[in-house]
Amino acid sequence: MRKGTIIRKRKRMIKPLNAKSLKENPEEYLRSFSRKKDFLVAIDTDGCIVDNMNGKQMVIFHPLFMEFYQLWGIETYFREIGEFYNLFSTTRGFNRFLTLRDTIHTLHERQDVQEAAKLSGTELPDPQPLIDFINYASQAGLGLGNPSLESFLQTRPSSLPLWKLLAWSEAVNKTFPFFTAKIPPFPFVEETLARISAHADIVVVSQTPYDDLLHYWRTHKLLQYIRIICGQEMGSKSHHIAMLIKQGGYYQDQVLMIGDAKGDLEAIKEHQGLFYPILPGKEENSWQECLSSFELFLNNAYKGQEENARIARFSDILQEKAEWNDPDYDHTHIYRKKQNIRQKLYAMLNPEGKLRIL
Repeated sequence: MRKGTIIRKRKRMIKPLNAKSLKENPEEYLRSFSRKKDFLVAIDTDGCIVDNMNGKQMVIFHPLFMEFYQLWGIETYFREIGEFYNLFSTTRGFNRFLTLRDTIHTLHERQDVQEAAKLSGTELPDPQPLIDFINYASQAGLGLGNPSLESFLQTRPSSLPLWKLLAWSEAVNKTFPFFTAKIPPFPFVEETLARISAHADIVVVSQTPYDDLLHYWRTHKLLQYIRIICGQEMGSKSHHIAMLIKQGGYYQDQVLMIGDAKGDLEAIKEHQGLFYPILPGKEENSWQECLSSFELFLNNAYKGQEENARIARFSDILQEKAEWNDPDYDHTHIYRKKQNIRQKLYAMLNPEGKLRIL
């Protein structure tokens, strides 16, 4: 492969799923996959292809949840906890309902949050309906997305908490594409995808809704490089990868995952594949160096020292332990550490939005 050359051989676009198939039989989409190349490369999108993770959570997910559940009285606590689970810890990139479960659990667990809620007259959300939905989806073998939540609602049609949860998730989905579509992919992404696609079947593996993924990849003219899009409706990332490996008949050393979260690493390692991390905060450098690692991957030389070194750098970035567990923890100090990020994002994306400044 010549450096600096974008290969545009593949012009055939993937056939999008229609709404009925997406809701009624998303699994069939995975089963329809067939192998075309010698290798399989799975790629995440949010925070990996596009720099949208901070904005998605800080400007859309968290304020919408606080609006639906009237949590503005504990805004700084909710943002701190939600940002930890969704952006800066080892659960970065996890499904929205799983990190929401952890966030709500922590709200109830922390004494300082309970005191702030009492002082401001804020009622903390009940986590049980969300937990019941997660258990239902797991037992039924369904992905954690709006279609499975709608199915669960059919068993509890009078549950106002579940209707509110669905309304929040739908509001997120409707708002998110307008925000993300404006952000271009990281530098070196298209060149890298073009050259990888000459040797590997590229698939999108994500916990973002399918329609959002399709909208982004189509808007930025990247669909020509990929074979299939797997969103949250088709199950977990691990399930996506398992199905694609099975359908394509790839060997373990023929499969590579490119991602920015621990969940990406865990998903590929469940199936003994290889992992190339896009380092949060160093995404451009990661994409610039990706092709050299891909060359090693093609020649069966990436596994071992090279992969281990990159995973070690990646593991050092994401937090294992929450700062509120430290003996000298100070909420105001921790909240202010990310304050400039929030202010810049609001100035760019939602200047009239509600944001507490300390």
